[in-house]
Amino acid sequence: MRVIAGTCRSLPLKTLPGRDTRPTTDRIKETLFNMLQSYIPECRFLDLFAGSGAIGIEALSRGAREACFVEQSRKAVSIIRDNLKFTKLEDRSEVLQMDVMAAIRSLDGHEPFGVVFMDPPYLQGLEKQALGLLEQAHCVTDDTLFVVEASRQDDFSWLDNSGYVCHKLKTYKTNEHLFLRRKTN
Repeated sequence: MRVIAGTCRSLPLKTLPGRDTRPTTDRIKETLFNMLQSYIPECRFLDLFAGSGAIGIEALSRGAREACFVEQSRKAVSIIRDNLKFTKLEDRSEVLQMDVMAAIRSLDGHEPFGVVFMDPPYLQGLEKQALGLLEQAHCVTDDTLFVVEASRQDDFSWLDNSGYVCHKLKTYKTNEHLFLRRKTN
């Protein structure tokens, strides 16, 4: 795995060994960031369920002002910190080793994030819980873009009755990216 573009282009990134995380492939990451390119410059980027930190690091490399990485696993946090040190992006980053739901509560009231990316374990409903907390949170605004990476088998029918609207869906072979906004009155 590597950084695709920007100031850290082609730098290799460490990943967690084993099957506990599913690193986003370079091809999917490139497609994702082509779709995000107008949102990234100077934004605050929130990477929930961050794994190795590759998505947030890609955002920083492409011009995000700062990124916050949230990951519960001690091993994953160690890899995120190593990757940030190697890419020299530590000074624009915050790493929170904690449960995502607790992190969302702790970030409430901070400067708003422009993009929130989440790649939770598939088929567990964690994206619904996280989005439920973010719906009324003050660390996001009506302009915040929410991106959820999910299995194609995940059921998102609940979105119709949520505070979000899906304005774009990109489907891949086994997973998908949903691009969401908060509903406005």
